[in-house]
Amino acid sequence: MNVFDRTASYVARLMGHPATFALACLVILLWGLIGPIAGYSDSWQLVINTSTTIVTFLMVFLIQNTQNRDSHALHLKIDELLRALDAADTRLVDLEERSEKDLERLHQHYLELAERGQRPREASRQTGEAANPGDQPATEPRNQPPRQGVQGPTT
Repeated sequence: MNVFDRTASYVARLMGHPATFALACLVILLWGLIGPIAGYSDSWQLVINTSTTIVTFLMVFLIQNTQNRDSHALHLKIDELLRALDAADTRLVDLEERSEKDLERLHQHYLELAERGQRPREASRQTGEAANPGDQPATEPRNQPPRQGVQGPTT
C-alpha cells in the first residue's frame, strides 16, 4: 500500500474508535462551556463551524477511500469463492458491474427459484436454459482464468 492508503486506513480506524468519539464529545462540551465566557460571539460559533466542516470534508475522502478498497477486496474474495465452488454460478462474478435493470431481473429470477425451492444450476439443468436471464447456458470450464487481466496466485 502507498502512503495515502496506509494513512487513510489508520485514520479511518482511529476515527471509529470509542476514545475518539469520547474526545469529540469532550471538545463539543468544552466549546459549549466557553460560550458564556465568549459571550456567544460570532467568533465562538465560527470556531466550531469551521472545525467541524474541515474535519467532515477530509474524513469523507479518507473513509470513502478505505471503503472502496475494502469493498474491492471483498468482491475479489467472493469471486474466488464462486470460482472454487462447483455448485456456484460463476457468471455472477461481475454483478457489481451490471446495470440496475440487470440486477433487478436477476433478483426476480432468484426469488422465483426460491419460491420453487430450486438452486440456479438445478433450474438450468431441468429447463436447459441459462441460470441467469439473458445469459447463455454454461459451457465454459469450471476453473476459469481471472477476469480483466487480474492475475491469480502462481504455484
